[in-house]
Amino acid sequence: MSHQRLRRDDYQDYSSTDASPMETPSEELHGAASLGSYQRLGESQGTTWFQTLVHLLKGNIGTGLLGLPLAVKNAGLLMGPLSLLVMGMVAVHCMGLLVKCAHHLCGRLNKPFVDYGDAVMYGLESCSSPWLQNYARWGRYMVDFFLIVTQLGFCSAYFVFLADNVRQVVGVANATSSDCHTNATLVLPQSTMDVRLYMLLLLPFLVLLVFVRSLHVLAVLSTVANVSMLVSLVLIFQLLVQRIPDPHALPLMASWRTYPLFFGQAIFAFEGIGVVLPLENKMKEPWRFPLLLYVGMSLVTALYISLGCLGYLQFGPDVGTSITLNLPTCWLYQAVKLLYCLGIFFTFALQFYVPAQIIIPFFVARVPEGCELTVDLLVRSALVCLTCVLAILIPRLDLVLALVGSVSSSALALIIPPLLEIATFSSEGLSPLTIAKDALISLLGFLGFVAGTYQALNELLFPGHDSLLAHPLRASA
Repeated sequence: MSHQRLRRDDYQDYSSTDASPMETPSEELHGAASLGSYQRLGESQGTTWFQTLVHLLKGNIGTGLLGLPLAVKNAGLLMGPLSLLVMGMVAVHCMGLLVKCAHHLCGRLNKPFVDYGDAVMYGLESCSSPWLQNYARWGRYMVDFFLIVTQLGFCSAYFVFLADNVRQVVGVANATSSDCHTNATLVLPQSTMDVRLYMLLLLPFLVLLVFVRSLHVLAVLSTVANVSMLVSLVLIFQLLVQRIPDPHALPLMASWRTYPLFFGQAIFAFEGIGVVLPLENKMKEPWRFPLLLYVGMSLVTALYISLGCLGYLQFGPDVGTSITLNLPTCWLYQAVKLLYCLGIFFTFALQFYVPAQIIIPFFVARVPEGCELTVDLLVRSALVCLTCVLAILIPRLDLVLALVGSVSSSALALIIPPLLEIATFSSEGLSPLTIAKDALISLLGFLGFVAGTYQALNELLFPGHDSLLAHPLRASA
């Protein structure tokens, strides 16, 4: 590795909560808001419509997908899919707002490209309030903060997911059979090693993994992860559609106390807004991106609803924090768990890349010549250890998803984009209806942030408290 001094400019800023290094923003983006002027000149190596669609799907499909059956349980068999549908519509609308504001700011400032943080900073600078203009740079700091929280939260969720699934595979190894039709998920014996010890065993391997700093190597790991997770999802869906039990005993609407947990888990899954601007910037034909965005997010929403509902219908009230924990203990589905774990393991490095690009330059720029690489690796190790400590403190995947989704994902996906539209276009005039719509979306996102965070912390501190609540509304026989 080179010992060249590292600066912040050496680190690509993806401003993405689920982007891999393969989605590096192009620097040749067009610079105006209108179709005629907002075009990339000489971009011969941009991505095609289909390639961008694939990247958009990958940027929105992650670990949160496997937790959606439990999220549907927390909302109810009817309320869950309806809420996912509404949340998908609002999420794609906010993505569209971000692209719209970025286009407008590029045209106004004659810049080739702005990322999420830049859009918020320039949007605040263009508003009519002198106070917001003076503190516009804090808008970028806020976005970077939520990106760091989200990405490190993803990494903590990966620790929990890997430990849970590896522990289950090892714990039932002696009871694993070749019959996947009659062999149900077994309860782990009391002698099984604690899940926190599995996290500690995984720690050194993940530390070594994040030492990989080459974009080319990370791109290869991304491909391996995508293939592993795709094969696993196909086999999981194949199981879920077989012999679905009678759903009459399942509640149409769950207790209102668990709905905030649903909000956090669902918005965690929908957290892909950060990948929107880099992908739009990289397209050969960026004016086609709005249509692609609606098509791609429609597919994502359909996938979320189908997996969430099928998983809850198949396993009912016994659905696990991850759908993989409910898979039969036959060799085929044990292999599926390990295959998905392989994909999650390699994805850890990709998710870690974003906070590394934001945090590490701050430290390496303040050390003497010759110590940059050592400090770089030490900071990486410390960040991985931090995510491991967080996972040990919160060893429940559903609560990790709910907390991260409520705290940071709600801000990035729901609260900030509508406020950005108001700030960006306030000096040019916005209709009262648009202002009311944006204020309502941000308010609902803030309420979800408060309620989801409170309920997740309450469940963490007082587990089982919701068993004392009123009975949910059930479907009639």
